[in-house]
Amino acid sequence: MTAPLHEPTAEAAPSAAEEAALVAGSGEAKAVQGRSLGRIAWERLKRDKLALAGGVVVLVLILVAVFAPLIASLVGQDPETHHEDLIDPLFSTPTGSFGGISGDHLFGVEPVSGRDIFARIVYGARISLLVGFLSALVAVVLGTILGVLAGFFGGWVDAAVSRVMDGLLAFPQLLFIIALVSVMPNEMLGLTGTGVRLFVMILVIGFFGWPYVGRVVRGQTLSLREREYVEAARSLGAGRFYILFKELLPNLVAPIIVYTTMMIPTNILTEAALSFLGVGVKPPTASWGQMLSAAIDYYDSDPMYMVIPGVAIFITVLSFNLFGDGVRDALDPKGSR
Repeated sequence: MTAPLHEPTAEAAPSAAEEAALVAGSGEAKAVQGRSLGRIAWERLKRDKLALAGGVVVLVLILVAVFAPLIASLVGQDPETHHEDLIDPLFSTPTGSFGGISGDHLFGVEPVSGRDIFARIVYGARISLLVGFLSALVAVVLGTILGVLAGFFGGWVDAAVSRVMDGLLAFPQLLFIIALVSVMPNEMLGLTGTGVRLFVMILVIGFFGWPYVGRVVRGQTLSLREREYVEAARSLGAGRFYILFKELLPNLVAPIIVYTTMMIPTNILTEAALSFLGVGVKPPTASWGQMLSAAIDYYDSDPMYMVIPGVAIFITVLSFNLFGDGVRDALDPKGSR
């Protein structure tokens, strides 16, 4: 047997300092940084580009609604100012192309009155978002309280709340609001005109919306009340209200947030439908649904008057839906996105 061409050389043993450095390095490599549930959800949401785009649009819409007077003044327009000189006296439609769109009137002007459409769209966002958010808040508060009580206590409480929810879900909400608004006084609780109608719409839409939240919360509560940590709290002598507020409600936050984001666009559509039917806010208060209703008579001669508020409603509802879908996926503990 021939000897190898190169004899293997003995490696020098590492020193104690080098061994310590190697152990520390391997320990740092194996260390895993802990992440909270909120951070995990945010990282999932960041990967959903459509949800982020929807969230950005929603944020812009909120800012537009809050600063509507400032935005309208920056373009030098007012939602109530008439510009009859921009209206064709024969056809009552805006002069110029595309509904009178110009540098002074970014979205054109309304037929007959000549009011600036851009200013009215900006102010209309306040009505839509106000009704959408506040009615969702009413529904979430009622639905969470009654849903938790029904799911946790069970028995006759669960049966009574469930039957009430079934009855409200079968009730014709739109017809009830139309009938109620038509008989409401012009003054109530210090509110007048449009304020009364807004108050009634928010309460009624929220009242008929809480069963949807209540069903979700009740189902989650029925599942959570049998979990080990709830049984452990009971065995340690925790009272019912402690379990409700400390053990159950914190674990219901995620589904409540998700359902709220999905409910707001539905409420916005309901407000637009009521204004379209003439039982929403009173003129001359700007409303997207009211503008669509007035545009019916001019859809052939001035189509932009119908397109612009329709696109505003479409973008708003789509943005909330995209953002709500992203929030749902981000908060889903079983999701892998």
